[in-house]
Amino acid sequence: MGNQKPSPFSRYHDDPRAGGREGTVHGEIFGSSNASGRSNEYSWEVFSLKEMLHATNNFNENNKLGEGGFGTVYWGRTTAGEEIAVKRLKMITAKTEMEFALEVEVLGRVRHKNLLGLRGYYAGGSERLIINQYMPNQSLLNYLHDNVVADVHLNWPMRMRIAVGSAEGIAYLHHEANPHIIHRDIKASNILLDSKFRPKVADFGFAKLMPEGVSHLTTRVKGTLGYLAPEYAMWGKVSEGCDVYSFGILLLEIVSGRKPITKLADGKKHDILQWACPLIQKEKWQQLADERMVGLVDVAQLRCVVALALRCTDGSPENRPTMREVVSELREGLGLGLEKKRFTAATAAAKGGKLWEEEEEDMTDASNYYTSRAKDVITR
Repeated sequence: MGNQKPSPFSRYHDDPRAGGREGTVHGEIFGSSNASGRSNEYSWEVFSLKEMLHATNNFNENNKLGEGGFGTVYWGRTTAGEEIAVKRLKMITAKTEMEFALEVEVLGRVRHKNLLGLRGYYAGGSERLIINQYMPNQSLLNYLHDNVVADVHLNWPMRMRIAVGSAEGIAYLHHEANPHIIHRDIKASNILLDSKFRPKVADFGFAKLMPEGVSHLTTRVKGTLGYLAPEYAMWGKVSEGCDVYSFGILLLEIVSGRKPITKLADGKKHDILQWACPLIQKEKWQQLADERMVGLVDVAQLRCVVALALRCTDGSPENRPTMREVVSELREGLGLGLEKKRFTAATAAAKGGKLWEEEEEDMTDASNYYTSRAKDVITR
């Protein structure tokens, strides 16, 4: 019968088959990472077409995970028993060849627990395959907007863990990767979730490697409408601030469950900032939270996160924080300082929905501070 894909929606939590196992590949240990978050999870290798045909059951339709303009992604299992995701390019052109080479190069360079790991690739004849870790819970997009998983709603602690992890992955690209990397397509569908809903930033086909000492480049516009920074969308000026802007939109999307662009009944389009800013000015914080969210929402934390999202989406790139600052402010706003003790989800529920231990007055002071900054951004 060959390898057949398990239903991607048959398990949302821990599956003994879906990652987290111990083992070695080319002498490297699965799941190891150092204190900075850099991950040594995987080495990569050049696979043969025969191996990939066997792993995906000859690219069987039943193994298909998704499809896009670039091609199709298939679930597979190697002869060693490891689950993988195989991206098969639709056609070979100069453009797709360049994007293939770029993605392999970028994925081969980066090692971080919040970046999707490259397992290998195949390039031969008319076939171009990129082999990645398999993410059993697919993308964040499915849980925010897809009706297929409408019965699985991410609660506030889970959403914030996804936000922090995603930010840390992007910060690694901007500040630790050498050369620095601008992703250029930060969005919900490019945040993949493992068996424990830990986020991994994926899809580096549009990435730009930034030479040392260069602050920005001018290039053709790539990316997704609704997430594009204005200076990039209008003039093709790309910098790390473009990713910061996209992350700010993603933050609002995670909090609200709204799409970056919504089509109104009269046919007009309304972006998420146009929707959020009036509510922020009137301090209607609860109305910003996704009404489908299960459990309590910490309003003080919500105010901090929304205020940070507004700073990230400032119209002037020089006013936006760096991703390092985003991580720091996000963790501070959520009470995630190194001296804080992390609670389990059960304890969080018992503590009124709070995910992390904190002094109430400290969080109130912080949320008031960030609320003030949010209003400054709106009126600027």
